[in-house]
Amino acid sequence: MPRSRAFAQVDVFSAVPYGGNPVAVILDADGLGDQDMARIARWTNLSETTFVLPPGTPDADYRLRIFTPGGELPFAGHPTLGSAHAWLEHGGEPGTAGRIVQECAAGLVTLRHDDGALAFQAPPTIRSGELEPADLDRVIEALALRPDQVLAHQWVDNGPGWAVVVLPDAQAVLDLVPDLSRIPDLPLGAIGAYPAGSRSAFEIRAFVPGIGVTEDPVTGSLNASVAQWMLRTGAVSGSYRVSQGTVLGRTGEVEITCATDGEVWVGGATTTCFAGTAFA
Repeated sequence: MPRSRAFAQVDVFSAVPYGGNPVAVILDADGLGDQDMARIARWTNLSETTFVLPPGTPDADYRLRIFTPGGELPFAGHPTLGSAHAWLEHGGEPGTAGRIVQECAAGLVTLRHDDGALAFQAPPTIRSGELEPADLDRVIEALALRPDQVLAHQWVDNGPGWAVVVLPDAQAVLDLVPDLSRIPDLPLGAIGAYPAGSRSAFEIRAFVPGIGVTEDPVTGSLNASVAQWMLRTGAVSGSYRVSQGTVLGRTGEVEITCATDGEVWVGGATTTCFAGTAFA
């Protein structure tokens, strides 16, 4: 029989409520099965719905399962931040002050919690390298680009695997009108730089038709793995901001910090917009 469970819908990656990417968080999800979680995620119809469970290891503060309308993900960025926010508001107490450890299918993910701000440490990249010629051709065709408009390309994978292309500038990214029927099974990111002195260093967009998400408003996992790639190549360093969701009318902002030891931290604003009870 269904029972009442604490629920929150959290806006992530925007200082303006309802401007970022929402995640539905079912707290106290113990006892829900795989099919229950999948059915709830299809019903909420958000890019992700998460389920907070007791940890399976003493090294974690809680365990998180992350579902899209099309299936389960091993890791995702905005659900990680939004779920940590909801867990704290629900009375969660980390084992170490200022440090939260989330257990998920991709392993243990560390978050920093400082004066209400949350940031997660990017998980290790498990796949890299340039796109294969056939995949690159599909991407160019789907985005209606000329080959010379792709300045660089790479597989970036820290749980969700992404194909990423670098375009000449942010406006080129904003102007994209993709034909996703050309890449139905290929998670794709496109990034381009803003002029020096702009509020954001880059504009990024994410297309994930294979899991039922045509365009994701703001994407933590993509930003994390792209930052790791660009840090390796020397294209970025220190701290910078990425805008996302502009084409969708969102005000997403992702704060990236590249530490001197090579760690990449991904943060952004989190705001509870709805809180109450779910019956599941």
